[in-house]
Amino acid sequence: MTTHEKHEENVGKLRDMIKGIEFAMLTTVEDDGSLRSRPMATQRIEFDGDLYFFTKVSAPKVDEVERDFNVCVSYAAPEDQRYVSMSGLARLLDDRAKMEELWFPDLETWFPDGLQDPELTLLWISVTQAEYWEGPFGTLVFWPRVKKMAAGARFESDENEKLDLKGTE
Repeated sequence: MTTHEKHEENVGKLRDMIKGIEFAMLTTVEDDGSLRSRPMATQRIEFDGDLYFFTKVSAPKVDEVERDFNVCVSYAAPEDQRYVSMSGLARLLDDRAKMEELWFPDLETWFPDGLQDPELTLLWISVTQAEYWEGPFGTLVFWPRVKKMAAGARFESDENEKLDLKGTE
């Protein structure tokens, strides 16, 4: 398998893992080095190795990203036992055409002036690595597992893998 094929396979796996998850947690680094996380509305486009989030230029996360562009974005769908953590490099993207492409009406909840808001910008994250977990694992499903084992049921194995997305295009 070529490096490009492996990159596409990794992106495809992550695309499947985060599909349908409406909110992610974005973690940035504050002035004092502490980590800060906040929920962000997931864009309704297919993941292609980059993530985009709308924000306001005056939001604290903008200063944090300008100071340290290393971020982490986490997704969770506990009902499906899917968990993803993506790390990457963030930067601001003031591209009106891209904003128009990504805009969807639910965003008016946070940005009532819509695309006309002069404070509106995109946070663009180029994902460099990721890790995912899926399947029945850990203490979250311990008791249901014990019951199934007692009944003689087989388990699908847990899946956990780290994926490298840098330097594989």
